[in-house]
Amino acid sequence: MTPQQVSSPKWGGRQLRLAIDAAGVALWSWNVYDDTFTMDERAFVLWGLPQSDLVDFGDLSARIHPADRDRVRAAFAAPRAILGSYEIDFRILQGELVKWISARGQGDDQGIEEGVMFGIFLDVTGRKQAEEAHELLAGEMSHRVKNLLTIATSLTAITSRSTTTTVDMARELTQRLTALGRAHDLVRPLSGDDGKAALLGDLLAILLAPYDDMGAFSGRIRVSVPRMGVGEAAATTLALVVHELATNSLKYGAVSVPSGTLDVSGSDHGENLALAWTERGGPPVVPPVGPGGYGSRVLDRATTHQLDGSVSRTWDEAGVIVNLTMNKAFLTR
Repeated sequence: MTPQQVSSPKWGGRQLRLAIDAAGVALWSWNVYDDTFTMDERAFVLWGLPQSDLVDFGDLSARIHPADRDRVRAAFAAPRAILGSYEIDFRILQGELVKWISARGQGDDQGIEEGVMFGIFLDVTGRKQAEEAHELLAGEMSHRVKNLLTIATSLTAITSRSTTTTVDMARELTQRLTALGRAHDLVRPLSGDDGKAALLGDLLAILLAPYDDMGAFSGRIRVSVPRMGVGEAAATTLALVVHELATNSLKYGAVSVPSGTLDVSGSDHGENLALAWTERGGPPVVPPVGPGGYGSRVLDRATTHQLDGSVSRTWDEAGVIVNLTMNKAFLTR
């Protein structure tokens, strides 16, 4: 038999039921005079109610999310004056489980028979969750962009005050922004309970790699820290901290000479993480005079305010040592 010879199906009750089941549609009818509903088996399962001949609006209302209850009640009363089809989405509760239902029907008494209106329920939980996820992502992206613009503006102001020529400013600002970019490139989900952005060791290695021709793990810059995750916000802050320390070392410390070494080590102290930045083999150490420059203030402010930690410096003759203490709860944010 050719496709042209296949007869069209006859739509009887069984065929309609099969189509309705395939679409996941639940059927209801509403008596506008006594406010009772009759529903098919799928509708009772959807609402989590025992099957019965009639259900009044109070039975359904008890399952509707309190924040949506009045809106649903008003919506069911209003459709009789609405021209054409109508649709309302609302939440229902099944224990602690929240489902989204879409109720659809015809307004203006279209199709009403002896005071009974007809419509369908659809489970639209998946669609609503996807919409909420998209809204959350859009909000998060907007938040990130605003934060990055704020950081870039602050870095520009700080760099303009700490440099004397436009060439120096362009170079230092580019380095600072590149450090931020490297940190954000590393932001990705992690498996298990390691965190949600990057591993601490990976983050430090990538941030310090530009200052070591042989790489952060095999050359004169060595990183040895506990395995733990760093959150997205903390990764940005830590990138600024590491960049300030590395910039100072490149200008005045161990990284400024081929024989210099840098060790970044960490130890777990319960609620806190301690990092020791230890430089050796560089030029003679000269303690700064006065309160320090803008870079030092950025380092102190970032560690104290954004990582709930502290900074201390030791101007040892063999090389500067910077001890950082950070709250691990803040590091995973």
